[in-house]
Amino acid sequence: QVQLVESGGGLVQAGGSLRLSCTASGLTFKQYTIAWFRQAPGKEREFVASHVHKDGSSYYADSVKGRFTISRDIAKNTVHLQMNNLNVEDAAVYYCHALSDYDNYWGQGTQVTVSS
Repeated sequence: QVQLVESGGGLVQAGGSLRLSCTASGLTFKQYTIAWFRQAPGKEREFVASHVHKDGSSYYADSVKGRFTISRDIAKNTVHLQMNNLNVEDAAVYYCHALSDYDNYWGQGTQVTVSS
């Protein structure tokens, strides 16, 4: 059974930092591109960042470039999202997504709240 478990969300003041983690089980981690998406109330789910398994490249939404960093710890089957200089527009539920050539999976999400 495949599971993606997000952690690290919480309440932070604007300008602060959080580090999200996505730990995978039940799949061959190194065969999956792992991405973070987020969804704010009343808005569609949007792409935030991804780490591609094939070449180790990373991609970011324009809105988070320079502030967020995605990284992969293969030994721990975990992908981290370091989020710095958070602002109120970053508040959302953050979801982890695993994508391979054959299937894909979503985590349950972790809430990030940013106070002004």
